Amino acid sequence: MPRPTGQRFLIARNPDPDSRLPYLLRLPIDGGLVLKARDTWPRTARVFCARADGWPPDAEVIDDVPMLLCRRRGPAIDIELDRPRENRSQIVFTTMRGGREGIFWQTRKVVGTARPGARIPGRRASGLAALEIVVDTRERYPFRFASQQATTIRAALSAGDYAVRRADGSIIAAVERKSIADLASGLNNGTLVFELAKLGELSRAAIVVEERYSSLIKHAYAPAGFLPDMLARLQVRYPEVQIVFAETRPLAEEWTFRYLGAAVAEEIQSNLGIE
Repeated sequence: MPRPTGQRFLIARNPDPDSRLPYLLRLPIDGGLVLKARDTWPRTARVFCARADGWPPDAEVIDDVPMLLCRRRGPAIDIELDRPRENRSQIVFTTMRGGREGIFWQTRKVVGTARPGARIPGRRASGLAALEIVVDTRERYPFRFASQQATTIRAALSAGDYAVRRADGSIIAAVERKSIADLASGLNNGTLVFELAKLGELSRAAIVVEERYSSLIKHAYAPAGFLPDMLARLQVRYPEVQIVFAETRPLAEEWTFRYLGAAVAEEIQSNLGIE
């Protein structure tokens, strides 16, 4: 069970009488992030927020709660407070129509009932106008991403079959493609562990399998339960590498496109300082 971090979540009244956001939130992150907010908790809908100039020295604090967690996860900040109710929430940074920043405070309860006016991508990966995917030169029958809005180039990759790169050539994220036969072979002969070790050196990496998990369980050339057990042990050993069963080759291609696009979008947001 998480223990108090010594940090505190503060809510105060906004001293600006003309503001439509009557409250201030102070988060112990980024040197003390201060936001203006429409409400003191997202009880029935997402709460709209905006960046504040700072925390007033004579702030009228109306809530002061110890925190168990305050952590950035991409464009969101996860919050867990040390109290029995109204203790878990998230603050999400997004882009509104017209390019302006939108900040929304939400809980799991309300997230399905309200949607901010954010730009929702259609077929583009994470709303990116362009996505260039590097295909490893050793990939014999590669994904072409013909149904997705992406271009491909061939280059040698140190890990994975597909990747997206920074301007300096370093890898943002990589995906290794496996048929069920490839996966079973790698588990049987032990080579998969070395692939996972290489992928684990990257900041973001995954393996996508062009089959259902049930096909591994029913594999004819291994004792019952052996391959799933080996796979589970490797997943525990290398938790930083996702292993996804995508049922079919087209679904595996689509998942790879979305994953790599999301990794690029995350990198862009991080470089803009909204992580």
